[in-house]
Amino acid sequence: MDLLATSALDDPLAAARDATADMLRQRQGDHSLPQPFYNDPRVFALEMREIFEHEWLFVGMTCEIPAKGNYLTVQIGDNPIIVVRGDQGTIHAFHNVCRHRGSRLCTQAKGKVAKLVCPYHQWTYELDGRLLFAGQDMGEDFDLGAHGLKPVAVTHAGGFLFVSLADQPPAIDDFLATLDDYLAPYEMDNVKVAAESNIVEQANWKLVIENNRECYHCNGAHPELLNSLIEYDDTDDPRATPAYRDLVARQQAHWEQQQVPWALKRFGKRNRLTRTPMIEGVVSMTMDGRPASQRLMGRLPNPDMGSLRILHLPNSWNHFMGDHAVVFRVLPLGPQQTLVTTKWLVHRDAQEGVDYDPEWMRKVWDATTDQDRQLAEENQRGINSVAYQPGPYSRTYEFGVIDFVDWYSDTMLSRLDAEAPSLHIVQG
Repeated sequence: MDLLATSALDDPLAAARDATADMLRQRQGDHSLPQPFYNDPRVFALEMREIFEHEWLFVGMTCEIPAKGNYLTVQIGDNPIIVVRGDQGTIHAFHNVCRHRGSRLCTQAKGKVAKLVCPYHQWTYELDGRLLFAGQDMGEDFDLGAHGLKPVAVTHAGGFLFVSLADQPPAIDDFLATLDDYLAPYEMDNVKVAAESNIVEQANWKLVIENNRECYHCNGAHPELLNSLIEYDDTDDPRATPAYRDLVARQQAHWEQQQVPWALKRFGKRNRLTRTPMIEGVVSMTMDGRPASQRLMGRLPNPDMGSLRILHLPNSWNHFMGDHAVVFRVLPLGPQQTLVTTKWLVHRDAQEGVDYDPEWMRKVWDATTDQDRQLAEENQRGINSVAYQPGPYSRTYEFGVIDFVDWYSDTMLSRLDAEAPSLHIVQG
């Protein structure tokens, strides 16, 4: 009789699992991660399993599926997902995989359907996932009820759609309630996507997030963004001047009077919301600081709302202003390749060419995102070198990066430990 680890027989990532856990236990705090975390296919496969198949992920906006039959699709690693609006406005999510022979059902990024029909053999599903029709000659004992689409956990708040591939997703209710509260003035049922961009960065997804979590690089890299954005959002920041602290106090009093939420809200190191001023006299993230849309969002009384910044790890950051919003989604494509999607939101009744010009609205963040792409890609090229070793973060200016790397490391290690292989008895 021998005792064998299940992973040794069944899990091709068993050795990588152990090595990854050891590296995380031994990593130096306040430093970037060891090289394999940024370029090794085995570590990437573990991340997809332990983070992107567990956590709640931002996938889109509820305004993108406004009516029954509207759907959007998203690819999470090897997993195609569909999110669809059903009866009574109910939102469903499913694995976008036919129960016949596994073909994808919906092949477009967005659309509207009466039923979900597989293009291969026309198996037909109701919008709630029930199999309605399975073609001919499946046999008298074939059970339609046993072959419905496999569901995916889905939730929404403040106009944001989230899915989780986990059987038991992490708790997120407090964050969702706060998201609803902070976005209530924007009346997110009355917004639309005015523009969208999708770029593929040749860099690991964590480098994309790390770059976003600090503005240490902004002064040297983002002239368009710094027309409106202040590099820091904390009055305790050592760069904060008396004039900045005065601006913050005046703006917070203004927002309080307008009954617009502004206080910093943290949910561990994963989620964060805060409303912060932009440069004095600036009301929107545009090249000249003036509104990009003449139709304000929701019930906001004026455009001078600063920027409501929303962070949702592992894959989203967002800016909500008085006239428009910019939302970002990050999805890993490979160990050194990441899809970054940007969407610009405006009031549903705003008219293109009358109230807003999409090209003008996009100008700041198109420039900034491309600059960040170049930075992340150069970062990746350097990390791939034999000369790379983890370097120290600035606790003063890169505290957001430290928080992200700590969250990532703690999450990965807890999952790797929790899913350590059990032993089974093999008769011999």
